[in-house]
Amino acid sequence: MNKPLPPGEPQAVADRYARRNAGDRYNILKPDVWQTVQERQRAMLELFARLGWSDLAQRRLLEVGCGSGGNLLELLRLGFAPRNLVGIELLPERFAQAMQTLPSGVVLMQGDASAVKLPDESEDIVMQSTVFSSLLDAPFQWRLAQTMWRWVRPGGGVLWYDFTYDNPRNSDVRGVPVARIRELFPKGRLQYRRVTLAPPIARRVCRLHPSLYSCFNALPFLRTHVLAWIEKPKS
Repeated sequence: MNKPLPPGEPQAVADRYARRNAGDRYNILKPDVWQTVQERQRAMLELFARLGWSDLAQRRLLEVGCGSGGNLLELLRLGFAPRNLVGIELLPERFAQAMQTLPSGVVLMQGDASAVKLPDESEDIVMQSTVFSSLLDAPFQWRLAQTMWRWVRPGGGVLWYDFTYDNPRNSDVRGVPVARIRELFPKGRLQYRRVTLAPPIARRVCRLHPSLYSCFNALPFLRTHVLAWIEKPKS
């Protein structure tokens, strides 16, 4: 049974999503989309290698805003074990899709992640992907960030992927600059890299030839997102 959404920002997020009509813009068969996904995967794998995490099956990961389960499926392919993956999704219809898509060993919960009761310091990684750019209420952003931070064990961290610039064509989202990430996780050790060719440019150049994605993405000022690792110190 789907849980009713609480009033305030969670309901506002649901209303904003209901207004969106992305069509097949994010279809993985589109060259700009699969290159964006592969670029992000490479950046994550490089991060895990730098951390010395050679056996991802032993790492616990929770994704806030898991959507229909696409990111968790990627993580399974990268070597994470189903029993060590948790997903929380606000929107009932996307939660239902995740339930159908993911193996039964993955724990899925539906509702407002900031209100979910989980053990403190229980996760190696707490992940969010383009969730905070959909949250327009600053106090709610802060509350969710503090909840995520509580779940991270010392030596683990928050894995963050989101865009940093406002979209002038979409008032339902707001870019989250690096300075804001630092505000949300003041006790964390932040490292980040700019990734993802600006989607409007990526779509246009890939219509000419998919190889142009890499050419234009070589210019850092054309990258609109950051992949960040916010580590919780061990001491």
